[in-house]
Amino acid sequence: MPDLQIPAPVASFVDAVNRHDEAGFLDAFTTDGVVDDWGRLFAGREAIKEWSDKEFIGARGTLTPEEVTVDGGSVTVVGDWRSNHANGRSSFAFDLDGDSITRMTIREG
Repeated sequence: MPDLQIPAPVASFVDAVNRHDEAGFLDAFTTDGVVDDWGRLFAGREAIKEWSDKEFIGARGTLTPEEVTVDGGSVTVVGDWRSNHANGRSSFAFDLDGDSITRMTIREG
């Protein structure tokens, strides 16, 4: 795997996801953070947790990053997603505010 330079907030997020660390995952978002999962929007900590319990952390998901693009306050990680819910190459686009994620958009990689 290439030595990818993933900005710290996103690298920490990926590490938390791969450890199945629900608190670390949720704490990565701002209080009004949003997950856009293929057009389905989950806004705020409770909605993100409810979604994640079924489809992300709760599905024992892991992400193996393969490509990273940084454009100002946006970071896109494309990689191999494996979970009990869905599998395959996926794109995770992150909008950042400092060290926190304001939005994570998931699409096909």
